[in-house]
Amino acid sequence: MQEVLPLDVIIDLKDCLIWQHDHLVLSNVSLSVRKGEFMYLVGRVGSGKTSLIKTINAQIPLKEGTGVVAGFNLLKLRTKDVPMLRRKLGIVFQDFQLLIDRSVHDNLEFVLKSTGWKNKNEINARIGDVLEKVGLGLKGYKMPHQLSGGEQQRVVIGRALLNDPDIILADEPTGNLDPETSEGIIKLLIDISKTGRAVVVATHNYTLLKKFPARTVKCENERLNEVKLDEEIELEKL
Repeated sequence: MQEVLPLDVIIDLKDCLIWQHDHLVLSNVSLSVRKGEFMYLVGRVGSGKTSLIKTINAQIPLKEGTGVVAGFNLLKLRTKDVPMLRRKLGIVFQDFQLLIDRSVHDNLEFVLKSTGWKNKNEINARIGDVLEKVGLGLKGYKMPHQLSGGEQQRVVIGRALLNDPDIILADEPTGNLDPETSEGIIKLLIDISKTGRAVVVATHNYTLLKKFPARTVKCENERLNEVKLDEEIELEKL
């Protein structure tokens, strides 16, 4: 069942309880994210960042509160509707999760075919388009092990863009990358938000937050709070 969100809001959570198995990690979560908005989700390990992302993409069911994501009511979401919701979402992982026995092109082709694409010309055109967008237009023939960490993460971002999602959820997308490469990934995600997609980046990298300031929401003490970053805040406190 789809529901209409107000104005340009694409994620709307109100008074939600976020669980990880039988453990309550976040209480009274209220969060609205607009189309085209780039925002950070920060907090220490175990504070609830990943659980919140998994709730938004229906990997963890929402049991209490109200949540509407890309027009889908999380509380009333039927199992058969989960794939339709996830077509509206692009997920970027820290550890890439690429198929190591296939080329970049074939990794992306696998995703398109598994989500219903059948026309080979359309598949090839779409793959070429997303690889250009992430700066890998000439790397489709490469195997994952032939790419740098930053290039592999760009493939993952390209994979997330394949079905033209409304939302990109990036969980520690720079966690395995060096500082310079990390900056390039954040710049790319910011550029993607400028195309009208909401981009939520879970991170603990305060250096990136300072260099590319944006709206920041923090998970702490079972609460989700909007914060204003201060130059004196230490990375460990995030």
